[in-house]
Amino acid sequence: MKDLTTGKVFLIGAGPGDPELLTLKALRLIREADVVVFDRLVSDEIMALIPKETRLIDVGKMAGRHKVPQHGINALLVDLAREGLTVVRLKGGDPLIFGRGSEEAEVLRAEGIPVAYVPGITSAQGAAASTGVPLTHRGLATGVRYVTGHRAKDARLDLDWASLASEETTLVVYMGAANIAEIAFQLMRHGLPASLPVMAVASATTPREARIVSTLGTVATDIATTAPEAPVLFVIGHVVSLYDQVALADALACDGAGMAAYA
Repeated sequence: MKDLTTGKVFLIGAGPGDPELLTLKALRLIREADVVVFDRLVSDEIMALIPKETRLIDVGKMAGRHKVPQHGINALLVDLAREGLTVVRLKGGDPLIFGRGSEEAEVLRAEGIPVAYVPGITSAQGAAASTGVPLTHRGLATGVRYVTGHRAKDARLDLDWASLASEETTLVVYMGAANIAEIAFQLMRHGLPASLPVMAVASATTPREARIVSTLGTVATDIATTAPEAPVLFVIGHVVSLYDQVALADALACDGAGMAAYA
């Protein structure tokens, strides 16, 4: 019987999808957990690492379809911890980068439940590694900014467009496929050229990875035509101009087999 004083929740980042990109700590805790509460964006390859006897609870969300609303997830984590269980809350990417991990931790702490974070490689870093396109590069980008391209309940995007429209910065947009036309329009309206390179990366670091190389002026049409499978990450900036030479080097080395590339 479980000691009802030992329940704890670990908010763990599963990374972008490749199981070899999990941290050692994340893998250990996943294997030791009594129950794993997981999101839709956790890859099948990582789910396969969970012991068969571990209880699994799917709380994955899709646009407009939430199996369990966020308040329900919060309550579920509280209830499981109060049973004295070791709970892993498994999220794609990193729990503190557009992962709502801090919201869940806030609820747990308010209920007196111990909680700890285990970071994961966020999708932007995973996509940079798998495509070879850096997020910063001397002479091309002096910084990088992460923004979300989606608002709860499909609310209007209220980003600081003037601030984001900088050619010296790489802009990475998470969850932006549905709003990429608006995002591109606003960035061009605030000064970025239509010719600015853009890369969309779907399912980065997994065998299903697909890449679309485009420009700010054409990316909305390219996404509508190609309809890549979520999750899709957008990298906007001059660093994307390096992709051609990276792709050529990979082709010459016979690397990158099995990944779909669209140009």
